[in-house]
Amino acid sequence: MSTTITSMETSSESRRPPASERHPQASTATTPLILAAFAAVYILWGSTYLAIRVGVETVPPLMLAGLRHFTVGSLLYPILRWKTGVRPTRAHWKTAVVTGCLLLFVGNGGVSWAEQIVPSGITALLVTMVSLWLVIVDWLRPGGHRPVPKVILGLILGVAGVALLVGPSRWGGSEPVDLRGVAVLVIACFAWACGSIYSKHGAMPSSALLGVSMQSFAGGTALLLAGLVSGEFHRFHFAAVSWHSWVALGYLIVFGSCIGLSAYLYILKKSTAARVATYALVNPVVALLLGWLFADESISLRTILAALVILTAVILVITAPHPAPARKEDLEPVPAPGEV
Repeated sequence: MSTTITSMETSSESRRPPASERHPQASTATTPLILAAFAAVYILWGSTYLAIRVGVETVPPLMLAGLRHFTVGSLLYPILRWKTGVRPTRAHWKTAVVTGCLLLFVGNGGVSWAEQIVPSGITALLVTMVSLWLVIVDWLRPGGHRPVPKVILGLILGVAGVALLVGPSRWGGSEPVDLRGVAVLVIACFAWACGSIYSKHGAMPSSALLGVSMQSFAGGTALLLAGLVSGEFHRFHFAAVSWHSWVALGYLIVFGSCIGLSAYLYILKKSTAARVATYALVNPVVALLLGWLFADESISLRTILAALVILTAVILVITAPHPAPARKEDLEPVPAPGEV
């Protein structure tokens, strides 16, 4: 979910300093607060996959995602309107509705649905493919950029890693992954990539968090409406919801969305894009370990090999040279659909 974040520059009367000095927030210096923010993004966003799995045990998936994002949007929007004094325009709301539906309704809603039948760690691994979808969507869009050979190699490796992960043979003693969930996750990642590209070129408020709150409100509303139409509300009973699921929902709202996203926006301003992008490599590992520790999810040899192949593909993509962007936010890493 990309939003514009304005950089602050320092001035020098005697000489023009290099870029890293003109943008102190993107320097190589690392403070305890920056380390804490990175740890929050690594651990909190890596843990959201387990929280979603626990949540969908007794709360329908679209309702779970809808309650999460609608609550975040409803709480943050009036506070940020008052604090920033920014009044969103119709163009801002148009972008928020389109991106909210793509990122949260299809993207996060798809992840929530898939976790009913796909282990949380495997889901996190498959969701890393959003980095590859971003390359493909940006390539195919009008005026897009053709990927360099290093990125094409990453795409090929990524497809091979997914094939290894979800293939029918029982390599390494693992059970095959439910292909219905895989198909939904592919659609979710594609929608997330489309929404991310659209958000980079659509009009959004100058306040990044205000834009996020608008997207959360729009996406949460769409999710709740979809839950109503699909019959989830009719089948839902408060008495049947376990306290584990209520705790998971609260965790997703407070830690996954509010604290995790605030930490992410902070490190975007205070660190480099290359460093921030490392969360895409750490989060799946955290999700795999948490699923193994707390949800009895197995980590087989096949899962480990597939993870190595997929994460290698992601490394190739995020470290490859890219055309010079017209705007700073075009360099910003994009959160994955199971995290925000």
